[in-house]
Amino acid sequence: MLTAVIFLPVAAALVLLGVPRIPDAVVRWVFVAVAAIDFALVVVLWSRFDGTGFDHETQLPWMPSIGVSYHVGVDGISLPLLAMTAGLFLAGAVYSLRHTDRPRGFVALLLFLETASLGVFASLDLILFFLFFDLSIVGMYFVIAVWGHRDNRRAALMFFLYTFIGSLVLLLGFIGLYLAADPSTFDIPTLVEQHPLDGSPVAGGLVLLAICLGLAIKTPLVPFHTWLPPAHTEAPAVGSAILAGVLLKMGTYGFVRIAMPALPEQWRRYALVFVIVGVISVLYGALVALAQTDFKRMIAYTSVNHMGYIALAIGTAGTIAGNTEQARQLAVTGAVTQMVSHGLITGALFLLSGVFYDRARSYDMGSYGGLAGPAPRFAGLVAVGAFASLGLPGFSGFIAEFQIFTGSLGARPVATALALLGILITAALFLLALQRMFLGQRRLPQSVPEFADARPNELVAVAPLLALALVIGVLPRFLLDVIESGASTVVELVAR
Repeated sequence: MLTAVIFLPVAAALVLLGVPRIPDAVVRWVFVAVAAIDFALVVVLWSRFDGTGFDHETQLPWMPSIGVSYHVGVDGISLPLLAMTAGLFLAGAVYSLRHTDRPRGFVALLLFLETASLGVFASLDLILFFLFFDLSIVGMYFVIAVWGHRDNRRAALMFFLYTFIGSLVLLLGFIGLYLAADPSTFDIPTLVEQHPLDGSPVAGGLVLLAICLGLAIKTPLVPFHTWLPPAHTEAPAVGSAILAGVLLKMGTYGFVRIAMPALPEQWRRYALVFVIVGVISVLYGALVALAQTDFKRMIAYTSVNHMGYIALAIGTAGTIAGNTEQARQLAVTGAVTQMVSHGLITGALFLLSGVFYDRARSYDMGSYGGLAGPAPRFAGLVAVGAFASLGLPGFSGFIAEFQIFTGSLGARPVATALALLGILITAALFLLALQRMFLGQRRLPQSVPEFADARPNELVAVAPLLALALVIGVLPRFLLDVIESGASTVVELVAR
């Protein structure tokens, strides 16, 4: 069933491209149907997950001479990200029901991108992981370059060059793990069991550097974040939602799935580096977001801020001295919860940002004012998304950040206290944005006489994402039970 979940979208894409003269409306509804079926299959996988080790596992020989296999499976770390990915693509499909610019190619490309994204989170072989990881870069490049706006080609080129160079460095790290293993293999569970570079400080440090550099670029963490704001700003709304909600998590997921358990000795040695980078990303992302006048660019910088919290948590999880196992497990659980929470909330905010461009071809917050009057439903959705993103209690962001801070405070009190300032700055920037655009005197660009309220497809796409963030914030146990089963394993492996 997991293989069906991964490859159903790309199979549907091939059918859409192979059958001539399909009406555009049918193409868009096929996207919705395929995404809905895939999401339903992930729900079935979730209902059958027993919480112990890898489930729904399949391993078939692919290139046995070099130890490469088609090996997929899910555990408490990957299953929530798989569900979030399927849910975001379903929301993007509903949002795209009014998309009129070459919908066949757009839909086929997004379905291809969905397969690549699901494949990353299900892969248990380094080469398979790398393959899906690179395919996601190719898919998003064309989404930005062909269907983006303004300076989209330059943004797409910057995105591709940064992330592709990062993936090549990542591949070097994978090859280093392969050469160190005995017998040589790219199988992730085998490498985790062997931890082949323990006792090799120089080689292990270089392999960790290569892997973490490639993943940090994709995440992105400061100072490797410069490709992110232009890519988000010029991408179409659905592309931005998928880029922020799904593709950024491939980097953070790689830390938890590969770097931490396969290189435990090196991770413990350099854990402080991740704590420092995390705090810098938190504060830098929030302060630069505060200075933005472009709504979409502001949300992009808040993603740098939120990814910094994850770096702080996983760095704390590698701090053994003076840190309890319970605190380290709480930090990892919070990091994975933050991945899911950020995907839902920021994905919704990027879809909402598309409404500004659809109505007035501008993201400039200074061009709008008093929109709560003519567009109350839209204003309400943006307000809910903003409060959820700043970590208001009752939403998933609060659950994630509370776990991260609680798990990090004992071992890294100064870093945690500094990171807490990021919440205050994030609250300020979102409140200022809401005040500028939705309150006060009504103001619109001169070329736009009216601002239409949220349409049905926009409501149906965004509201469930924010509702799920609310459900997780109020009743998080169904998610935390799954994540904790995987987080405890990661913590044990890092501490061995």
